[in-house]
Amino acid sequence: MLKTGKGTEQEVVQVHTRKSSRLFTFFNSQKVVPYVLISPFILSFIVLSFYPTVQAIVMSFQRVLPSEVTYVGLWNYSRILNPTFFTALQNTTTYMILTVVILVSIPMLFAVLLNSKVVKFRILFRTALFLPALTSVIVAGMVFRLMFSESDTAVANQILNWIGLESVEWRYNAWSGMFLMVVLASWRWMGINILYFLAALQNVPKELYEAADIDGANVVQKFFYVTLPFLKPVTIFVTTISVIGGFRMFEESFVFWEAGSPGNIGLTIVGYLYQEGIQQNDMGFGAAIGVVLMLIIFVISITQLYLTGAFKKGDQ
Repeated sequence: MLKTGKGTEQEVVQVHTRKSSRLFTFFNSQKVVPYVLISPFILSFIVLSFYPTVQAIVMSFQRVLPSEVTYVGLWNYSRILNPTFFTALQNTTTYMILTVVILVSIPMLFAVLLNSKVVKFRILFRTALFLPALTSVIVAGMVFRLMFSESDTAVANQILNWIGLESVEWRYNAWSGMFLMVVLASWRWMGINILYFLAALQNVPKELYEAADIDGANVVQKFFYVTLPFLKPVTIFVTTISVIGGFRMFEESFVFWEAGSPGNIGLTIVGYLYQEGIQQNDMGFGAAIGVVLMLIIFVISITQLYLTGAFKKGDQ
């Protein structure tokens, strides 16, 4: 018995309907939906992070010239062991330690103050402290260069002269150059870390403070025995991102010494990578420096997370 054209069309529609229903059920299942939702992140991670990282590792074993690419084994890594790299490593480590200490302790104290009822105009202060994070580092760096210039009419030197001290050539001394980079970074990122701690303070139960008041605890005791334990996860997070940010710092150095600092007083590892890989067009050596920097950040971050108990199950 032959089927009519109308009947055939109905069967085709039914088949497509069943397929669409199966696809909808498949993509709407609890096992598939999470993967669909995170697929944009996975794809962006592969394209923007994983693939460039693999290419950088491969390039670190190569000598890259405009018309020739040759494998040189560990030659690029052997070149890293030089005084300039160790100077950059020392500068970067010093910068990282100073910024971690400042950008963890001071934002925590500011957050506690802004979360209390003692401070008035709290919203205004929160906004004012967060605004530097929205400022371009180039613009902020130019302002800082004018404030801390070598002339006696600069703002910083005028203050020093007013209190009876001599003017300072801020960008030509090791200690003052480090001071400029740390101050610029602290000024920019202070507000963001304050917001992290403020968000964590909202989760501290008020009943604990009331119980502490009943027990006769003072402000310091309530901070160390009630507030600080609840801030531990955020403190670990802020410390970790500050360590990573400290080692990958480049803008704060470049904005003060775009042509290179005297005696490499402001040279960082990323700055050294830029000099060798971009300015000197030695991409293989620059890639090797980047891989070493990645390993340094990985080892220090894992060690810091282990020492702070971040890997322990059930640790609050």
